Amino acid sequence: MKLNLQKPLVIFDLETTGLDIVKDRVIQLSYIKVFPDGHEERGNEIINPERQIPNEVVQLTGITNEEVKDKPTFKQLAAQLCEKFKGCDFAGFNSNHFDIPMLAEEFLRAGIDFDFSKCRLIDVQTIFHKMERRNLAAAYKFYCGRKMEDDFEAHRADQDTEATYRVLQAELDHYAPGVQEEPDRVLQNDIQMLADFSKQNDNVDFAGRVIWVEINGVRTEVFNFGKYKGRPVAEVLRMDPGYYSWILGGDFTYNTKQVLTRIRLREAQRN
Repeated sequence: MKLNLQKPLVIFDLETTGLDIVKDRVIQLSYIKVFPDGHEERGNEIINPERQIPNEVVQLTGITNEEVKDKPTFKQLAAQLCEKFKGCDFAGFNSNHFDIPMLAEEFLRAGIDFDFSKCRLIDVQTIFHKMERRNLAAAYKFYCGRKMEDDFEAHRADQDTEATYRVLQAELDHYAPGVQEEPDRVLQNDIQMLADFSKQNDNVDFAGRVIWVEINGVRTEVFNFGKYKGRPVAEVLRMDPGYYSWILGGDFTYNTKQVLTRIRLREAQRN
């Protein structure tokens, strides 16, 4: 099914040196940018992470330290990617939990404040898990009717991106109005609805250090860790400004620090 888009949608996947959003780095970024008129633009970048790729990652992805040594770093690509992704929504497989937070960190490390809060984020895995509860290979078999290993090379971002795109289209066909009899198994071909359906938590930052909580009928940012867990962020920053400095100097993600800075600046403007 052709996607019903009001603005471009970037379907993407990352391969990285590991799973630690703070310490690890991207080694491959692949994307398909789908425009509202239906035409598609593909990109695939092998990236120098400026650190050793662990042997287990080399074995998993086939991307070697020799292959990346003369490739551009993320910082060198960041401005170009920011321009390419500006004004887009994003989709991926497990992207809301890993790929989006990792991409946000890489942009911030490069000095670019790419505001994902203004983007609609569709997680194809979340749709699949809520409907069928399996992984990408099973999703591809279930929705596309073929074994993924017959069509793609495993653990390459460009291959997984293509598979993710096909699964998303097939999901919309499978759960289209008129196809499913049960109303709760119907998905509309609408990016906002798909983004809402993909959302699984009330995180303000990607790491979940700050969450949304309703207090006295008002949606409020609240700390979700440490000695101030459960306390409104704005209240804590007024009461203990040193806590903000401690977080800025600590081993927290750039995105968490960015979110706290925005709250701090907002509250300063109100006072």
